[in-house]
Amino acid sequence: MKRNHLLAIVLSLAVTGFVACSKDENSSPGTTNLRVNLTDGPIDELDSVYIDVREVRVKMGNDTLNIADSNWYNLVTPAGIYDLLSYQNGVDTLIGAGPVPTGYVKEIRLILGNNNSVVDSFGVVHPLTIPGGSESGLKIKVNRRLNASLDSLLLDFDAALSIKNEGASGYKLRPVIKLK
Repeated sequence: MKRNHLLAIVLSLAVTGFVACSKDENSSPGTTNLRVNLTDGPIDELDSVYIDVREVRVKMGNDTLNIADSNWYNLVTPAGIYDLLSYQNGVDTLIGAGPVPTGYVKEIRLILGNNNSVVDSFGVVHPLTIPGGSESGLKIKVNRRLNASLDSLLLDFDAALSIKNEGASGYKLRPVIKLK
């Protein structure tokens, strides 16, 4: 009789452990394959705007503003120099992709290198200064819930509002980027 009682206890613990593990697996968040694309609006004063994209980072969190629950994820980024003016009138380009936990995108950061420049309407190349761009990155606040398996975000870079010719100080980038 003691043996049957012991067997029942062991069997009960095994079933409880299996159910607990199953609940953990089912309640954990899934992943979303996130794609981040870039496009731009027209600008008349410049022939080219070159941005040196090194890395695309995504901050994921829940629907609250609790910073402690947020985590950063690096997307696979085809690092390189992108001419923003090549991506106008419905044309865009993929700048980052990869799996992230399904949930809320809180922020996207574009980490930039030092090879940023503009070409004016006379064909003259000017350096483009990006305050903080290579240190902390261009920050885009998002707060959008992702779909379960695949989702994409389109960053609409407004070069006309973002690029300022400050005379002797040269060209500066103060990004105006809209999420679409």
